[in-house]
Amino acid sequence: MSRLHLFRPRLRVFLLAGTIVALAAAPASASERLELLGDDPGLKHLGSEIERLAEASLGTVGVAAIHLESGRGVLLNADERFPMASTYKVPIAVEILAQVDAGKRSLDDLITMQTSDHVVTYGALSDFFDTPGSRLTIQNVLGLMLRISDNIATDLLFREAGGAEAITARMKASGVEGIRVDRTTRALIANFLGRDDATVAVPMPPAEYNRLILEDNSSQLDERRLAGLNKSFNSDPRDTATPRAMAALLRKIWKREILSEQSSALLIDIMARCETGENRIPGALPPGTPVAHKTGTIGESTNDVGVITLPGDAGHVISVVFVKESRLPSNAAMEPVIAEIARASHDYFVFNRGSS
Repeated sequence: MSRLHLFRPRLRVFLLAGTIVALAAAPASASERLELLGDDPGLKHLGSEIERLAEASLGTVGVAAIHLESGRGVLLNADERFPMASTYKVPIAVEILAQVDAGKRSLDDLITMQTSDHVVTYGALSDFFDTPGSRLTIQNVLGLMLRISDNIATDLLFREAGGAEAITARMKASGVEGIRVDRTTRALIANFLGRDDATVAVPMPPAEYNRLILEDNSSQLDERRLAGLNKSFNSDPRDTATPRAMAALLRKIWKREILSEQSSALLIDIMARCETGENRIPGALPPGTPVAHKTGTIGESTNDVGVITLPGDAGHVISVVFVKESRLPSNAAMEPVIAEIARASHDYFVFNRGSS
């Protein structure tokens, strides 16, 4: 199982998530859910294959599979909102790097960890930098947030970036509609576990938050309660994105349209060294295929977003796969769906190059 990003790997909220049957409306027809970008005759077949693969999720799947250079591609449920989970760390990174580009801060600026920053979570800062007053550079914290999905690192950068308002405003100002960032990971996880009183402005105290996490880790969650938590979370518009919007953000990063050349290259390099999700986008690709990506996992949601480099001069494929409301028994069981959709997209654009 790949590492999980919003909880420790053993938390029952992940182990049980797939056992809950989500209440959903009847699925839309293929013509309503699929959107083809370009006039390639084969795109219809790629779209049908992606739909077929998505059915194995036993949930709702959002996909953007777009050839970066030509713009040809397939979208599935393009404008439906999905919980981003830890994929929301990409827009946080963009805001921080945009401030570096503007000269408002430097990658060498030091961030000081406060006593209130230390909570139980997955990541290096929780395990190795547990002394209040520890200081790390923005670049180091950025690497921890994206490479191993460190949640404390994320909340430090969320604060440094100016919070939800600044991050979401950056998306809108850059022409990326459909991505909203609202909460720290601490507030998001607490809300998911039913603590609606936890907010960014009034965070749950570390000791209380730690009890919530540790109690959840050791207890048998009542399935009816968990079903209610998942249903509420899936309908929450906060910290969500559409596949179309996430693909647009990735395109702007790779095209150097939202950040400077230096900041774009840094962000892509860090995402290329992602240590989570080896069974997701990279999972079924030919060995050695370069992938720069960011994963996300919470409850019934399993995500991966990134860019695949195709062989030779075939270009790149933007790959966005969001899965929510899955009835599979675990997040790990959802990963082959992501992997096979990524492989189908990869193969199509390798053998159908069209014009760039």
